[in-house]
Amino acid sequence: MQFSESWLRTFCNPAISTAELAETLTMAGLEVEELKPVAPPFTKIVVGEIKEAQQHPNADRLRVCKVDVGQAELLNIVCGAPNARVGIRIPCALVGAELPPGEDGKPFLIKVGTLRGVESQGMLCSARELKLSEDHGGLLELPLDASLGQDIRSYLDLDDTLFTLKLTPNLAHCLSVYGVAREVSALTGAPLTTPAIARVAVTNQDKLAVKISAPDLCGRFSGRVVRNVNTKAKTPQWMVDRLARCGQRSVTALVDISNYVMFELGRPSHIFDLDKIHGGLDVRWGKAGETLKLLNGSTVTVDDKVGVIADTSQVESLAGIMGGDATAVSDDTQHVYVEAAFWWPKAIAGRSRRFNFSTDAGHRFERGVDPELTVEHIERITGLIIDICGTPSTTCGLVDDQKAHVPAPKPVTLRVARAVKVIGMPLTQAQCVDALQRLGLPVVQGDGVVTVTPPSYRFDLQIEEDLIEEVARMVGYNNLPHTPPLAPITAKIRTESQRGPFAVRRSLAALGYQETINFSFVEEAWEHGLAGNPNPIKLLNPIASQMSVMRSSLLGSLLQVLKFNQARKQARVRVFELGRVFLRDASVKSTDTTVEGFDQPMRVAGLASGGADVLQWGRKEQGVDFFDVKGDVEALLAPLQASFRPGSHPAMHPGRCAQVVLEGRAIGFVGELHPQWRQQFDLAQAPVLFELDLDAVLRRRVAEFKPVAKLQPVQRDIAVVVADDVTHAALMAAIWAAPTSGLLRDAQLFDVYRPKLAKDAVATDGAADRSLAVRLTLNSDEATLSEEQIESTVKAIVDQLTANVGARQRV
Repeated sequence: MQFSESWLRTFCNPAISTAELAETLTMAGLEVEELKPVAPPFTKIVVGEIKEAQQHPNADRLRVCKVDVGQAELLNIVCGAPNARVGIRIPCALVGAELPPGEDGKPFLIKVGTLRGVESQGMLCSARELKLSEDHGGLLELPLDASLGQDIRSYLDLDDTLFTLKLTPNLAHCLSVYGVAREVSALTGAPLTTPAIARVAVTNQDKLAVKISAPDLCGRFSGRVVRNVNTKAKTPQWMVDRLARCGQRSVTALVDISNYVMFELGRPSHIFDLDKIHGGLDVRWGKAGETLKLLNGSTVTVDDKVGVIADTSQVESLAGIMGGDATAVSDDTQHVYVEAAFWWPKAIAGRSRRFNFSTDAGHRFERGVDPELTVEHIERITGLIIDICGTPSTTCGLVDDQKAHVPAPKPVTLRVARAVKVIGMPLTQAQCVDALQRLGLPVVQGDGVVTVTPPSYRFDLQIEEDLIEEVARMVGYNNLPHTPPLAPITAKIRTESQRGPFAVRRSLAALGYQETINFSFVEEAWEHGLAGNPNPIKLLNPIASQMSVMRSSLLGSLLQVLKFNQARKQARVRVFELGRVFLRDASVKSTDTTVEGFDQPMRVAGLASGGADVLQWGRKEQGVDFFDVKGDVEALLAPLQASFRPGSHPAMHPGRCAQVVLEGRAIGFVGELHPQWRQQFDLAQAPVLFELDLDAVLRRRVAEFKPVAKLQPVQRDIAVVVADDVTHAALMAAIWAAPTSGLLRDAQLFDVYRPKLAKDAVATDGAADRSLAVRLTLNSDEATLSEEQIESTVKAIVDQLTANVGARQRV
């Protein structure tokens, strides 16, 4: 939120400097993000009036002006501005003046000079030359009542500072200049000037029929008819300046009045063209398929989750967010309807983000706006309309105030002992009471307790901790003692059978992968398609429409990273992520680290695309394939040995996907991206992905001492013929299952042979079999192996292969 210091000090003017004021606000939780002067430094620039303006004798585009700056003699100044004419009052830089620095960073000094043979005793200034705006269409024209010779800084109140506050969502009562002033008064003890709002005399009995059909949307709706207004009236300069210093440009007088009261008192409102309303107004939830053209020119389609204000023929406004174009005021408007309402925060929250825009009104209403002052604020708006847009025939109707369902205040109790414990410093009950009363909160004292009934503008005071926070803010966070924690700290020691997540990160980085960190919020279509999750966990208030559900898989985020990199000509991409996924699980109970009904396990996922190697000359370039990534998974799990079984995953190619099994438990998948998703993500090459349970990856074997063999090992090669569908895992399982009395120490597959069929030959039974060659390593810790032991061991292994996988030995 941005506002000017001068406006703030009209409500509360403590005897402290700008820097001290900013520090006070920051230490009370209203973080001052930026302090910026309204105008850069310059001197000796005063209000002047052009008395004469004649054509320069030697230049077509220059004029010689006689300027009155309140001195005994008129100044002779040469000017090239197109709007330099007799009678206007403008900023005049006297000789010796310093203008704001230019692009070189040096101030521009005004001297007596000669332009085309005519002496110039100063300079007439535009707003751009004074760095007040980017307007360079001519001289800055001032009101005709500006005092000649007055310093322009004091006349335009340029010795002012813009405050930009970064407010947390619980500080909705500070989203106005008066709201901030109320805080400043409580913090400094300076008196608070409450704006006096006079009631406007009722001069007609007109009333627009209004119906509140949705009390859960609108709790209170107030409105008034004002007739015969001048919508072409010019907004006063003081209002334009205050709006500009809040970051709001001037539009029309009626729009400016509505915006001004919003910044002043925190109440968004809307002004309708009365003649464009058909019948009465109905405040209700939208209906599926209804459309509305908004003031910003966009057309939106609403549903039953979006609040609207409608008349008898169409929707006229998005409730609490933005008005519609059909009933907008224009230069032809004569009669208006002024509306101020209380909208329930939950009914407004997130609605504007559904349409990919945000408004000041929606920002305030979704945090909470005082429901008790709608009538007073309509009186304030009406008074400004009469002052600025009023005509002799202007009349005002009654304020129609309808209360449907406003929040009922609920008392909150603060235990002083609890406040002392939480804040961490000694406090008395009197100090707590003083802090809360300074904030204007009604207090009832008890024995060691203080009970507060929150005022209508404090939506954030709901539990005891909220009152404790208010006491801490009034004490000042900078005044809290620096007390080191006294709680005993016990180091959490990881067992030897586990490694840490950072060890997993280092292992993947060593394999050439780069870590990414992504949002846990993903697109709902990813969950349905990539994760095969028909019922994802939906967010009540998503930050964007494409981030509406919680992810149950990390693969979608990695594919998005791949697409982002390939769009920037990165051909070789290897990325991984360690992150949490979110699953529905009714067996999970609520604890300090869990939420009932939801499982939140950690997973590790990776993606490889492009070349298998970085640019090199040692071997022919080839793309990454399934076996490259399978090897990375094996290296990540080492020394544990995983087995790979044919698997099925909605994100992976049905024929190029494997389930990763570790010690009999499935821990994830590895495979090539499904062609459907490759096409949808518009990828040049199908990447290979893996996703594993992190708990399984963190496991490792505890190192055990084994003596080095003292006897010479023996190696024997065997070749067996097996069916083509026999897997490597099945082959190795059969070999290790053989009764070898502990003599088998290692087995490695080193050759695969499949006979080639003639071009026109027809495959017969056994023609598709493969020959697998395995090297066996045998040894004993007791004695050198005899030939008989070796032969019997090899025979036992071959017999086991025959029994388990139907192998027959090649001879």
